[in-house]
Amino acid sequence: MSSKPEMNDALRERIIAQPDVILEDQDLMRALIAANERAMGGNIVDLRGIAMDRLEARLDRLEDTHRSVIAAAYENLAGTNQVHRAILRMLDPVEFEAFLRDLGGEVAHILRVDSIRLVLESVQNDSDPAVRRLGDVLSVAEPGFIKSYLTGGRDVPARQVTLRQINEGDMRIYGRDATFVRSEACLMLDFGPERLPGMLAMGAEDPHQFSPQQGTDLLAFFAGVFERSMRRWLS
Repeated sequence: MSSKPEMNDALRERIIAQPDVILEDQDLMRALIAANERAMGGNIVDLRGIAMDRLEARLDRLEDTHRSVIAAAYENLAGTNQVHRAILRMLDPVEFEAFLRDLGGEVAHILRVDSIRLVLESVQNDSDPAVRRLGDVLSVAEPGFIKSYLTGGRDVPARQVTLRQINEGDMRIYGRDATFVRSEACLMLDFGPERLPGMLAMGAEDPHQFSPQQGTDLLAFFAGVFERSMRRWLS
């Protein structure tokens, strides 16, 4: 039997010159390990092969984690950019009516939500002509409505940002848009001492757009900027 390797000389020389080509090819390494195990027979336990299998499994898990971390980082960056763009747009108007109309238009479009409503508690009703003109964005509610809506009537503190999935939006908030709202972000607003609170409600048709498992930092920041802008208009 000849001891000369059954391999093309050019291929052999290339492998010797560039062994990393084989080491970095996972499919090729698997084939070499399998061939080695067949050559040893079934009665021999190859501890190195077992260790390599385990290392390979760990590497696969690390790669999956790495991809997930990168995807989350890109998603957070995209969310930050969205909120920054929405805030800049929100600060543009010099009149209150334009401010509110932009809220339900360009700001909602930038944030990719289907409906935005500003809810203000007031002892007056919503029959005021100014309120009617802004009916697509502004809703007026009786004192205590916002806390009751956020907590479901329970005697617990209301969070600044509430994310949840719902079967249908509340008509008192979303009006005719309520029928398609399946998830919402509710931002509680503090307008300062001796003023009733407000709420910014963002409704989405996608039931997975807002859920309690999501982070709230960006929306809390948006709420802080919005309530400061509102204080300026209310003063």
